[in-house]
Amino acid sequence: MRYLLWVVSTALLAVLAPLVRAETGFANLERGPHSVGFRLVQQYDYSRSYRETTDAVTGQPFTGERARPLQTLIWYPAASSAGKRLPYADYIRTEATDDNYGRSKSEVDAYVAGRLKSAGADIGEAQARARFAQPMWAVRDATPLAGKYPVVIYAPGGGSPAHEAADVGEYLASHGYVTIVSRNLGARTRQMVFDREGAEAQARDIGFLISYAHTLPFADTAHIATAGWSWGGMTGLFAAAADNRISAVISLDGTREPELTKTLPVSRLTVPWLYVSRKLATISDLNQRGVETSFSLLNAARHTQLYQVIMQPMVHVDFSPAALRFMPPSHFGDYTREEVEQAYYWTARYMLAFVDAYLKNDAAGLAFVQRSPTQNGAPRHMALYEPRTADTRPVATQTGFAAELFKRGFDQAVPIYTQLHDGDKSFVLSETDLNGWGYELLRSNKEAAGVEIFKLGVALYPKDSNLHDSLAEGYEALDNKPAAIASYQKSLELDPKNGHAADRLKILK
Repeated sequence: MRYLLWVVSTALLAVLAPLVRAETGFANLERGPHSVGFRLVQQYDYSRSYRETTDAVTGQPFTGERARPLQTLIWYPAASSAGKRLPYADYIRTEATDDNYGRSKSEVDAYVAGRLKSAGADIGEAQARARFAQPMWAVRDATPLAGKYPVVIYAPGGGSPAHEAADVGEYLASHGYVTIVSRNLGARTRQMVFDREGAEAQARDIGFLISYAHTLPFADTAHIATAGWSWGGMTGLFAAAADNRISAVISLDGTREPELTKTLPVSRLTVPWLYVSRKLATISDLNQRGVETSFSLLNAARHTQLYQVIMQPMVHVDFSPAALRFMPPSHFGDYTREEVEQAYYWTARYMLAFVDAYLKNDAAGLAFVQRSPTQNGAPRHMALYEPRTADTRPVATQTGFAAELFKRGFDQAVPIYTQLHDGDKSFVLSETDLNGWGYELLRSNKEAAGVEIFKLGVALYPKDSNLHDSLAEGYEALDNKPAAIASYQKSLELDPKNGHAADRLKILK
């Protein structure tokens, strides 16, 4: 009888299991199988300054720490959910100290009170208090779950606080990721300046957080992605172009800064890219707002595997839950709050599937991002889906060139270089580049390959005496005396003062 009851109970649980809903958070995001831990680390990037000797705001002499403050928020899979869960207000408290670690508790309390008052004016005092008190999933300083987990570095929008990422940070952590974020700061003040210096400042912040991730024993730093909203969605691409340890990029309505994105070396953007954007705008509307439409990084970065999803109910600010949860009813026009939050839910679902696919090599995640939102179960007409397959032709960089030489043979250096340069006129190897590359190959006992690089050099720069001299040395390394003599003679013709060529000719003859 006991066995029969056990069988019946087990069968009943199996039937009811699909009916038991997972715990949900903001926008009905479903918590994954892991508990969530949270850490707040107040640290500095001592490799660069932030404060001036004179305060750029007050004009007074500044005597405190001038290194760049990078208050860091970390969400990670935790061993258990035991402990008090953070209220949402605790994330807002972190904003009070994001570039000033010396604020007292009373000052922080006053800051949070001011934020609560402002939110109450927008959505009503009772509603604002309820959202400030909302229990989140994370437990502060919870014991990390055993193992190592892929890393997502999140970059907030221009001038936005780090806790912008709280909801998606908890969501990703519950599904087995470490999410790390710091505030979007300007180069020298808390106020972001939207120029090249500001973009590079945040890109370097991303690099600092990648370095910091290596100190976390539970972080799998062999698998790193960047994610970000608006300005942060763009600067993640600057970071990826500079750092090939970044395996994937997520942009939430970013890159609408053509004067800056034009400067990106698109040939270095070769990682998969998920781009989720607001509802489409007409060309006339973009022109009225001063948005240039003659250049699109989405089109220019042809070597990326692009997944573009357009969320029709969302406007730009809706990609920040820190803003969206406190938006007044007047913010929602053609769509309701529920529809906008549902669109954010699908945004987060695509983010999770994307990192599953490219950081965990998960087939189900890849299948998800390769399907349209409607095919994945989103309401019809909520989103548009525009994927683009990566251009698999050789990448116009020295690394791409070298890879093609390795595949097709270094004796094909001239035609391969011509092909790459014709496809991308910005790809140019200078005399110095080629000379140094050739000698690196000679030092690596790859004399034949080195000679081919020197031959490319003299083909591109036939009047460069030094390259002919280097080619002669390469021929000497191959014991090809006649060719070495001819190249030394050509070098002397171009530069009669080349003493090295003259000395070598005496010896060889």
